[in-house]
Amino acid sequence: MRTIGLIGGLSWESTVIYYQIINQRVRERLGGSHSADSLIWSVDYTRVEDLIFAGRWDEVSTLLTGAGGKLADLGAEVLLICSNTFSRVSDDVARAVSVPVLHIADTLGAEIRARGMRKVGLLGTRFTMDEPFYRDRLAAHGFDVVVPRREQRELIHHVIFDELVRGELRESSRDAYARIIDDLAADGAEGVILGCTEIELLISEKDSSIPVLPSARLHAEAAAGFALADS
Repeated sequence: MRTIGLIGGLSWESTVIYYQIINQRVRERLGGSHSADSLIWSVDYTRVEDLIFAGRWDEVSTLLTGAGGKLADLGAEVLLICSNTFSRVSDDVARAVSVPVLHIADTLGAEIRARGMRKVGLLGTRFTMDEPFYRDRLAAHGFDVVVPRREQRELIHHVIFDELVRGELRESSRDAYARIIDDLAADGAEGVILGCTEIELLISEKDSSIPVLPSARLHAEAAAGFALADS
């Protein structure tokens, strides 16, 4: 079993999903009371949140690259940045370490391609929905990516940073997200990417009129599969 290194705390609420799913998949595969060999480097979220809102991505890169290096030094054989937004610096981390870095957008791209979807909606932070670093990486897998209207993107972003990363789950926000997903479906989306790992705390298949693609869950499953590839 390869050792998985998680760069987490982005936020810790969604890092819990990674830890749970990885260990569940390892136990399902190996049976008994098996669990994953794993390491977590969890950052102070307020620190990195302040940096991204100030546009200081170079400092984010330095911080997360340092975390990746420490995990590799401790024995991690594969790394994950447990976030969609912070995958903006994933290539920086990959260049700085000697172990593979599983990119969350590539995991989603492979899943969407396997399902034969030609057009998908994307929910996430303003950074993820508006900037090309994430959308372009998804589109490179051969499908169209659509995002909600501007006012809807602002609502999604607000709920993430003012509620979800603080562990607040509100029915009113769940209903608002469901209406936005309906609009994406009306625009031709065949599925919707939950492109912020915290959204999975709020939205599930039962809340959506089209299939949901949970980024944290799929990323974690890919990590477990990589760790057990030779088992």
